[in-house]
Amino acid sequence: MPDYSLFPLHAAIGTLLGTASLFAVVLRSPRLMRNDYPPVLKEAVPPLTPEEKRTAWLLGMPFFLILLFFPFVVTMLFATRGPQPPAFLYLFLYAAGIAFVFNVWDWLVLDWLLFCTITPRWVIVPGTEGNPGYKDYAFHFRGFLIGTLFSAIIGLISAGVVALLL
Repeated sequence: MPDYSLFPLHAAIGTLLGTASLFAVVLRSPRLMRNDYPPVLKEAVPPLTPEEKRTAWLLGMPFFLILLFFPFVVTMLFATRGPQPPAFLYLFLYAAGIAFVFNVWDWLVLDWLLFCTITPRWVIVPGTEGNPGYKDYAFHFRGFLIGTLFSAIIGLISAGVVALLL
């Protein structure tokens, strides 16, 4: 059986990095997250200007790089800890698990607790105060389901690349 002892640490680091990169975007301007907000909110917020689009892209890039590459990097570390690489299934479970932990955190803590329940002032786009989109729990649950599929895909890709490299 492979050594999963670093999984909690890797999952915590990935979750911390993902959260920090999301906060960097939202704290700069919640408008930059417009395309990730529920439809009723997107309708209430004017489209991003070309400059805002560039800023959103630049600030959002670290988040996507973390989501895509962090599971691969820690799965490579996991694979090289023992005398021989773990079987593909274990590589997949490790990588998908890392992505899935962030997905659950994003859904329950960032989306449902922070965004929908607490709704701090810094997530609210000016002029949309009181908009029912801030309480759209179903929208975020659908995002969680999509994220679950994404976690599996990231797991497959990461495990496949790690298996090919070792």
